[in-house]
Amino acid sequence: MNRSKAILSSLRLANSLLSTRLTSTPSFSSQVTRFSSQLSFQSHSSLLTNIHQSLSFSTKPNSLLQLILTNDWSGELETSLHEFKSALTHETVIYVLKKLDKDSKKASSFFNWVRQENGFKPNSSVYSFMLRIFANKATMKEFWITLREMKDLGFYLDEETYYTIHSSFRNNKMPSDVVALTHFYKRMVEENAKDSIARKVADVIAGDEWSSETEKILDGMGTDLSDNLVIRVLKELRTYPRKGLQFFHWASKGSNYKHNTVTYNALIRVLARLDSIAEFWGVVDEMKGEGFEMDIDTYIKVSRNFQKFKMLEDAVKLYEIMMDGPYKPSAQDCSLLLRSISSADGQDLSLVFRVVNKYEAAGYSLSKAIYDGIHRSLTKVGKFDEAEKIMKAMKNAGCEPDNITYSQLVFGLCKARRLEEACKVLDEMKANGCCPDIKTWTILIQGHCDANQIDDALMCFAKMVKTCEADADLLDVLINSFISQNRVDGAYKLLVEMVNVVHLRPWQATFKLLIEKLLGKRKLEESMNLLKLMKKQNYPPYPEPFVQYISKQGTVEDAVEFLKALSVKEYPSIGAYLHTLESFLEEGRHTEAQDLLYKCPHHIRNHPKTSQLFGTKSTA
Repeated sequence: MNRSKAILSSLRLANSLLSTRLTSTPSFSSQVTRFSSQLSFQSHSSLLTNIHQSLSFSTKPNSLLQLILTNDWSGELETSLHEFKSALTHETVIYVLKKLDKDSKKASSFFNWVRQENGFKPNSSVYSFMLRIFANKATMKEFWITLREMKDLGFYLDEETYYTIHSSFRNNKMPSDVVALTHFYKRMVEENAKDSIARKVADVIAGDEWSSETEKILDGMGTDLSDNLVIRVLKELRTYPRKGLQFFHWASKGSNYKHNTVTYNALIRVLARLDSIAEFWGVVDEMKGEGFEMDIDTYIKVSRNFQKFKMLEDAVKLYEIMMDGPYKPSAQDCSLLLRSISSADGQDLSLVFRVVNKYEAAGYSLSKAIYDGIHRSLTKVGKFDEAEKIMKAMKNAGCEPDNITYSQLVFGLCKARRLEEACKVLDEMKANGCCPDIKTWTILIQGHCDANQIDDALMCFAKMVKTCEADADLLDVLINSFISQNRVDGAYKLLVEMVNVVHLRPWQATFKLLIEKLLGKRKLEESMNLLKLMKKQNYPPYPEPFVQYISKQGTVEDAVEFLKALSVKEYPSIGAYLHTLESFLEEGRHTEAQDLLYKCPHHIRNHPKTSQLFGTKSTA
C-alpha cells in the first residue's frame, strides 16, 4: 500500500477512535499566553547582555595546544614545540591527547614526540589513554605495539580500560581482536606478580577498621611502593573509598615514596562518591596545595559520575574549579552538564546560571547547544517569559531555533497543562520554516495523553500523519493512553491498523502489555491475533499469560489454537506442550489435560517427559 493510502487509513482510524466528534478545530489565541515572570534575571545579567555575540566558539587554548591543532605534524612543528618542553607535565599531555582523541595519527605523533624528543615518561594512565585512541580498525597496528610496550615497561592494563576497549571491538565487529585482547589481558594478569601484591595489600586494608595494627602489618610486608602499585591498590579499594584515603596517606608516611599528580588523580576518582564526598573535596584542596592539577580525563569521569548519581551541586562546583584552571572542559562537557541539571527533579536554576556564567567568564560565546541547555531548564519549570528571552538571544547570536528548541517548549507547556499553547507552537514552527518531526509530535501527543485528553491526542495524531510517519515510540504512547482509560478495544484497533496498513513494527513491550490487558477482558481471539502478529515481526513467543488464562477458563480447542500460534515451525517445542498440559493439571482440569494430550502430535504423546507428567506411558 502506498504512502497516500496509508495516510488516509490512519486518518480514518483516528476519526473512528474518537469518542467525541469535534466539529471544528479549537481556536487558539494569536499569541502564547505567558506566565508572569517570577525569576529575576538581574542577578544573571551576563547571560543576556551579550546576545549579539557571534556563534563562533573559541577555547582559547594555551599556545602549545593551539600550535598542534592548527598545523600538520612536521619537523618544523616539532622545532616550534621545543620551547614548551618544560611545560610537558602529565596533566598537559593528557589534555592535549584528549583534544586529539579523534585524530589518532596526530595523537600518535605527539605521543612519540614527547617521549623521544623530550624524555617524558608516560605512566599507566597515559598509556591507557593512548590505547583507547588506537582502539579502532584503522590503527590496530599501533594499538598492539602500544599494548606490548606498556606490558614490557611493567604497566598494568586496568579492568576499566580493558572492558571499554573490549566493548569497542565488539561494537565494531572485530571478533579476532576481541579474542586476542581477552587472551592478552588474562595472561598479563597471571604473569604480573604485582597484581597479587596489590590484592594482598588491599585485602589487609579492607579486612578491618584502619588502626596502628593495620599499619604494622603493611610495614611488615616490605612492599616496594611505586605509582603503579599505589594506583592498583586504590582501584582494589574503590568500594572502600575512605580506606583508600587512609592507605594513600600511609604510603607517603615514613618512606621515600612521594605522591604525585598521577596518584592524586587516581585517589580522587576513588573518592568521587556520595559516601566520601567530604574527603573528595579535602583531597582536591590538598592536591592544589601540592601544586598538582586534576587532569581532564579524571575530570570527565568524576563529573559524569556526579551527574549519574544526581550530585549536581558537586558537579557544578567541580566544573567551576576546572574552568578557573588551565585544563578547561569542552563546550560539549558544558552542554552535557546543563542537560543533567535540567533532567533532575526539582532542579535548581541557580546551578544552570553558575555553569553558564562561568562558561562566559572564560571568554567563550554561547553555542546553540548551550542556549538549548538554558532554554530546556527554563521551560521545564514553567519560566516561559524567560525562555522566550533566551530564544530571542539565540536568534540574535545567529542560532536559529530548531526542533530541539521547539520540542523543549512544547514539553514545558504540556507539563504545565497549557495544551492549546503547545499546539500553537507547532504552527509557529511551520511559519518559521521548521517542520515538526516525529519527536516533537510525540511530545505533544504524550502531553495530551498525560492530561487524559486522548481524543485530542488522536486529533493531533491525525494531523501528524499528513506530513510525518508514526514510529514505535508514538504508538506505545497512544496504546498506553488507551489502556489507562480502559479503552482496550481502541488500543487493539490502533495497533492492528498500524501494523497491517502502515507496516509499523511496534515494540515487543507494547505487544506484551496489550495482550495481558486483552486477556484480562476475556478477549482471547484478539490476544491470539496479536501473538501471531508478534511472530510475523520475529519477536520471541510470549506464552505465559495465555497458558495461565487457558488453563483456568479456556477450552481444549483454545489450547490447540494457542500452540499452533506459538511457533513458526510445524510444531512448537516439547516444553510448550508440557507447560500447557501441566497448567491444566495444576488447575485440577484433568479431563481437559487428557483431551489435549490426545490432540497432541505423536512424538509429544510418546515423549518420556509426557509419560512422567501423566504417570504412565501414553499411546497413540
